[in-house]
Amino acid sequence: MRVVFVYWAYENAGSMLDLQGYTRAARASGHEVTIYGPPNQKTALSYSKALDGADAIVFVFEWTTWLEHGDRMDWARLLSAVPRRRRVVIDCDGAYNDPIEIEGDYNHTSTSPRMSWSGGDASARREGSLSSDASSRSWVQFCDSLSDKIYQPTLRPRRANVGTFLFHIYDPVWEVPLDFTSKELSMVYVGHSKFRWRGMSRVLQALEPVRDRVGRIALFGEGWAGPLHEKGAMMPNFYSDTLYLKKLGVEPLPPVPFTRVLETMSRGVVNPVIYRPLFAHLEMVTCRTFETPAAGTIPLFLLDEGYVREIYGDRAMELILGGEQLHERVLDVLAHPDHYAEIVREIRQVFARRHSPEARLEELLEIIRS
Repeated sequence: MRVVFVYWAYENAGSMLDLQGYTRAARASGHEVTIYGPPNQKTALSYSKALDGADAIVFVFEWTTWLEHGDRMDWARLLSAVPRRRRVVIDCDGAYNDPIEIEGDYNHTSTSPRMSWSGGDASARREGSLSSDASSRSWVQFCDSLSDKIYQPTLRPRRANVGTFLFHIYDPVWEVPLDFTSKELSMVYVGHSKFRWRGMSRVLQALEPVRDRVGRIALFGEGWAGPLHEKGAMMPNFYSDTLYLKKLGVEPLPPVPFTRVLETMSRGVVNPVIYRPLFAHLEMVTCRTFETPAAGTIPLFLLDEGYVREIYGDRAMELILGGEQLHERVLDVLAHPDHYAEIVREIRQVFARRHSPEARLEELLEIIRS
């Protein structure tokens, strides 16, 4: 089967490693996966605008429904290439819901033009004048116009017509040895500050009284070194308290390309796993859900206990950052990383079987065939 993914790619964010895994798994099993667009040497993905012989089209929507490569003519080509029953929409950011706002995060809003997903005219989107209700309706209507097969990477979708497809993968080829003899950093976070300052500040505030017992801490990504601006205006989604980071001696560093995510996480003994509040509320999985256990580090989860048990298993309860003594967990991991590495190895074994590229691809093919 030849499957075409439609996806807006970023070199230092998003689901690029997942798509690499799908591509390799398809090739090994006699199928073919391509990404819609002109050839792109930077991503090491199989890009093509050829739709001849396509058996299915999978739309992977994160921050937008706009095409990265194309216009209305491309939409016409995509929709005419395969019948409706062979099209699938994967809504990775929870936008296929009514408007949700939680802890400063949201899936739709009228106050930020970049989150006005689709609908209305271009000037309305640029000015952010599309209401959150209208944005939600437009997003849902647009997805419905593409397919009846709408999926989200959560075990508990909110809408009755939405199915569960976790989409993101765990690829055993990612695995980095769990060797803690010469780590240069005590704690690493790889990811942008977008809607994550609340979680990160909780971790750092807990470590503040014992900061002298924790080595170097580095945060790789957009927004940690200072506010981002778009068209001259600060982007509040990427807020971080740079003075506080400086006070604690935390090093804000540039984002890394997706090809270096695993090696960068592996530079630290500990990697906190922090979700956007929206994603935690919707109980979604993300690329970091599966990438972090594959790195040569100990993941520590700032997540709900029930979610951690369901996704990672009972032993992962030892890896939760919770309660009033959060700093004690971090200090214990730094002192005894090999104990916690055994838990990570158990997670790896289960993930390699349950969430491998091959297993996930077969799930997707069953959805397409259904």
